[in-house]
Amino acid sequence: MTITATDFDLVRAFVYKQSAIVLDSGKEYLVDARLTTLARSCGLAGVSEVIRELRSGRNAAIEAKIIDAMTTNETSFLRDIRPFDTLRELVMPELIERRGTTRSLRIWSAACSTGQEPYTVAMLLDTHFPELRSWNVKIVATDLSTEALATARSGRYSQIEANRGLPAPWLVKYFERSGMGWQIKSELRQRVDFQPLNLIRQWSLVGKMDLILCRNVLIYFDVETKREIVNRLEQQLAPDGFVFLGSAESMVGVSDKFARIPSDRSGCLRKV
Repeated sequence: MTITATDFDLVRAFVYKQSAIVLDSGKEYLVDARLTTLARSCGLAGVSEVIRELRSGRNAAIEAKIIDAMTTNETSFLRDIRPFDTLRELVMPELIERRGTTRSLRIWSAACSTGQEPYTVAMLLDTHFPELRSWNVKIVATDLSTEALATARSGRYSQIEANRGLPAPWLVKYFERSGMGWQIKSELRQRVDFQPLNLIRQWSLVGKMDLILCRNVLIYFDVETKREIVNRLEQQLAPDGFVFLGSAESMVGVSDKFARIPSDRSGCLRKV
């Protein structure tokens, strides 16, 4: 390991200020490994050069890449199947009934990473709710990482990524071969609007959302940041809308404005 204690403190203070992601003591090896990879990709000699660029305060490109490197972009199609079962069996039928007059739905995938979650939602709606093809359905997907968003917009995935959770009929229907991997067909890609968004900065979203997926992201923040984000989620959500958190995430000690759906283990909540 090459990163010093002083440099680690600098990096974690910078990352916290820019993203509110908490890098606890003990994550030195993680930071060192990711900055080493970053240094190689940028043609720098090592971690010390990355730190020198960060200290200078004059290299915005490196600063953005450091934030990208510290974000966790673990995801897959149909990740943790239960939320999508609940979405298909309970949430969408109720929303379709309630929005029958306006024939409009707004869905937000927060912290969408490389795009598998919003694309999964788009495929699920097309497969199980074909009546929505004539509705005004807007799927907005946001993430802090510019690199992750670039992958998401391209819709290109390796064979391994495609194999992770993606049903074979969906692969055949919604993808086409792209070299050694697969690319989502343009018709489906056009249904998702990918935008950069930092959850601790001002949100650029317009209007209330009927469904918000904010899964497996709150775990990276401290309690005060969680409370702030959840309060803003509550303001962004339609009164009868739904929110999905990660299965290991809880509102206990964070907010009393939401309650889990009874007997449901998918992380689905609605306003109290």
